[in-house]
Amino acid sequence: MHATDTLGTQPVVTQLKDFDTRSGSWPERLLFNHRPWVMLLCLLATLWLGSQAFKLTLNASFEKTIPTQHPYIANYLAHKGDLGGQGNALRIVVEARTGTIYDKHYLEVLQKISDEIYLMPGVDRPFMKSLWTANTRWVAVTEEGLDGNTVMGDSYDGSPAALAEVRANVERSGEIGQIVAGDAQSSIVFVPLLDVNPKTGQALDYGELGRQVEALRAKYDSDAIALHVTGFAKVMGDLIEGLQQVLVFFAVALVICAGVLWAYTRCVRSTALVVACSLVAVVWQFGLLALLGYALDPYSVLVPFLVFAIGMSHGAQKMNGIMQDVGRGTHRVVAARYTFRRLFVAGLTALLCDAVGFAVLALIKIQAIQDLALVASIGVAVLIFTNLVLLPILLSYVGVSPAAAKRSLRDDPEFNPQAGSSRMWRQLDRFTQRGPALVALGTAAVLAVAGYAVSMRLHVGDLDPGAPELRADSRYNRDNDYVTQHYAASSDILVVMVATPEDQCTRYGTLAKVDQLAWRLEQLPGVESTNSMAALSKLAMVGYNEGQLKWYELIPNDSALGGVQTRAPRELFNQGCSFLSLYVYLKDHKAETLGTVVATVEDFIAKNSTKDERFMLAAGSAGIAAATNIVVKQAMNEMLWWVYGAVVVLCWVTFRSWRAVVVAVLPLVLTSILCEALMVGLGMGVKVATLPVIALGVGIGVDYALYVLSVMLARLRAGESLSAAYLHALQFTGRVVMLTGVTLALAVGTWALSPIKFQADMGILLAFMFVWNMVGALVLVPALAHWLLKPARAAELPQQRHAHDTAAQPASL
Repeated sequence: MHATDTLGTQPVVTQLKDFDTRSGSWPERLLFNHRPWVMLLCLLATLWLGSQAFKLTLNASFEKTIPTQHPYIANYLAHKGDLGGQGNALRIVVEARTGTIYDKHYLEVLQKISDEIYLMPGVDRPFMKSLWTANTRWVAVTEEGLDGNTVMGDSYDGSPAALAEVRANVERSGEIGQIVAGDAQSSIVFVPLLDVNPKTGQALDYGELGRQVEALRAKYDSDAIALHVTGFAKVMGDLIEGLQQVLVFFAVALVICAGVLWAYTRCVRSTALVVACSLVAVVWQFGLLALLGYALDPYSVLVPFLVFAIGMSHGAQKMNGIMQDVGRGTHRVVAARYTFRRLFVAGLTALLCDAVGFAVLALIKIQAIQDLALVASIGVAVLIFTNLVLLPILLSYVGVSPAAAKRSLRDDPEFNPQAGSSRMWRQLDRFTQRGPALVALGTAAVLAVAGYAVSMRLHVGDLDPGAPELRADSRYNRDNDYVTQHYAASSDILVVMVATPEDQCTRYGTLAKVDQLAWRLEQLPGVESTNSMAALSKLAMVGYNEGQLKWYELIPNDSALGGVQTRAPRELFNQGCSFLSLYVYLKDHKAETLGTVVATVEDFIAKNSTKDERFMLAAGSAGIAAATNIVVKQAMNEMLWWVYGAVVVLCWVTFRSWRAVVVAVLPLVLTSILCEALMVGLGMGVKVATLPVIALGVGIGVDYALYVLSVMLARLRAGESLSAAYLHALQFTGRVVMLTGVTLALAVGTWALSPIKFQADMGILLAFMFVWNMVGALVLVPALAHWLLKPARAAELPQQRHAHDTAAQPASL
C-alpha cells in the first residue's frame, strides 16, 4: 500500500515482507533487526539486577545531610572531639506524670532507662548525660572552700533524706532548665550519637535505633512515667518507620495510573506492558544502586516513583503511536519501528533533560542531595532502554488489541472522514490564532509577575518549629512541643566555638569577649538563654563571696578565673583549656531566627577575633541548620541556571531552532515561578528535602512540550498551517500528554493524605507541576508558536521531505 500515516511521511505497510528492514537509522536497524537478542539481554539484566535489588537498604546519615565543605561545618568537624556531642544527638525526656522527679520510683526508672541507653550501639558514651551519669555534677562554695560531687552521690539510697540531698544537688548544679525541667516534673537523658556503629563498622542504622527507642518507650511508659524523644535520629527513624505507609500510597498511585491508562486504551496487553516496563526500570535502578553500594534515604525514597511516573508518560506515548499505526492497518512490527523513528529523538531529549535536572543537583555540596541526584539519574538512564527500546520491541511481538487500535482513530478525520475534531481539540486549536494567543500569553505574563512577587517571600530553611517533615500533630512534634514548653534550654542549640592558645581559655580578656557576645545574643528575640565558661565564672564569683549577687561579674584576675576549671562541666571547655563553647539556646530553628543569630555572631567575629582568640561558627543542631540554609540559598539560583542552560542546549540540539527552544522553555519558566509561589502559600521553605523538587519540575516538565513540538514541527516542515499541524499533534501526542498529566497529578495528589507531611508536600508540588506543565504544552506552546513558528515555504518542501524520513526530525524554522 502507498497510503501514508498521520504524519504524512511513512507508508502504511500491512505485510511485514513488504517492509525494507534496511530502512531507518542505524540504532533502529541494530535494535529491531535483532529483537530476540535485545529481549534476551533485557531479561538477563532484569533477573540479575532484580536479585541485587534485594540487597538495597534504607537508612540515613547525619553527616550526609549537612554541607561538610562549608566553613561552619569544617569548624565543627575540626573540633568535634571538644564539643561534648553537640551535633547528632537524641534528647529523651523522662516525665513524672504525677509529682516531681524527686521520687524514689521515678529515679529508679530513670536509672534503668539511662543504663539501657548507655549500652545501645552508636551512643557516644563519654558525652552522654543524665542525672545518673558521672558528668552531671554540682559545685558549691563552703566555709572550707569549693566543694562538689556528682548529683546522684554514692550514698543515695532512696530515703527521704537522700531525696532531699538530690534536690539540693540539682539546685546547685546549674542544670535546672538544662537537663532538669523548671517545674521539676521531668529530666533529660542527653544521648550524643556516633555516625558509625562501633560493633559492626557500618553506618548507624536509624531505623533500628528508632525501633529500640520505641521499645524503650513502650517498656517504661505507664501511668507514672512518660517518655518524649527528639533529635535528628528520631525524625529519620520515624520517616523510615513510615515507609510502609509511603509504599501504600505508591501502590495506590500505581493502580490509578494503570487503571486510567486501561480505561483510555481498553487494551490489557499494552497497558500491562507499559506498567511492566516502567516497573522494570525501577528494578534496574534498585539493582544498580545496590551494586554501587548506595542506600536509599528518606529524602530519595520518592525518586523511584518519579522514575515510574516518567516511564509511564513515555511508555504511553510509544503505545499510543503504535496503536494508531496498527489502527491504520500497519503491521505491528512496522508500527513499532515507525513509532521508534518518530518519537525516539523527542523521548531521548526529554529523558536527557530529566537526567540533567537530576544531575545538576550534584552541584549542591550536600551529600544527601548528591546521592539523590545519582539515584534519580540512574533511574532516568535506564528508562532509555526500558521504555524507549524494550517497550516498542515487546509491543512489536504482542501487538495491541484490534478494537483498541480502531478506537484510537475514531476522532481522526484523516482516518474517519465523518469524524470531526473533538470540541476540546477545537477549543485548544483556538490558541494558534492571534486573539486567543494574546489572551493566553497575557494571562501567563500576569501569573508570572504575580507568582514572582509572591515567590520573593520564599524563605530558605524551616518555617515551623519541630520537624516539618512530619505532621504538626505527630508524636515527634508533640514531644518537641513538650521540650520547648518545659525547658529554658531548648533542643535548638547553636554553639559558638572559641579557640585559644594552650591553657589560655580562662584568661579575663577571652572570657570578657565571650560574655559580651552572650549578652548581645540574649537581646535577640529568638534567643532564650546562653551558657558558657564566662557565665559559670560569674556564678563562681558569687559563690566565693557568700552569695552576694553584686559579685556576679567577671573579675580581671586570671588566677581566680582559672580556679573554676577544676569544677566546670567538660562541655564548656576542653582538657587542654584551648577551646571554649558558647551555647546559644534558641526558641526554634526557623530560618528567620537562625539568620538573625548568625548575622549577629558574624558581626562580632569580624570585630573581635584576634590571633589568640578565634571565634568560630558553628556547631549544635541550629548551627548546622544555619550552615545548611546558607548552602541551599547559594545553590538554588545556581542550580536553576544550570538546569535551564542544559535544557536549552538539548532542545537546540534536537530542534536546531532558537524559536522552537523559546516555545519549549518559556512554559517551564512559568511553572518554576508558580511552584515557588505555591511553596510560599503552603508555608514550605527551601531546604534539603524540597530543593530537588524545584529542579525536577524543569527536567520533567519539558517532556510534554517536546512531544507536542516534535509533531508540530514535522507537519510545519511538510508545509501545513500551524492550526493543522497543532491538530495533528493533539491527535497523535497531545491526547497522551493530557492523559498522563492528569493521571500522574491525580496519582501523586493522593499523597496529600499521607501522615508523613514530607510526602504530602511533595505530592502537592508534583501534582501542581504535572498539571501546569501539561497546560503549558497544550495552551502556551501553540500560543507562542503563533508568533514564532511558521510553515515551511513551498520552495523548501522537496528538499526537506528528502532530507529525512522521520517525523521527529524538525527543521530550523
